[in-house]
Amino acid sequence: MEIGQSAIINSFTDKHMALKLLEMGCTPGEVVKLDRIAPMGDPIAISVSGYLLSLRKAEASTILVSLLAANI
Repeated sequence: MEIGQSAIINSFTDKHMALKLLEMGCTPGEVVKLDRIAPMGDPIAISVSGYLLSLRKAEASTILVSLLAANI
């Protein structure tokens, strides 16, 4: 994803990480938007469930999404 792009969460690739992400509001069907990327590329900040969530790239890579055609 690029900054400003939105996507819908489909599923997760890691069951252990999925539990942590679910507790933070990253649920299947939820719209997420990439807001910021740190200068060195890690971590990233996404908008989800009405708040800004900071994730390491390794954590974010376990989230499978479908990009939305238009930004929300």
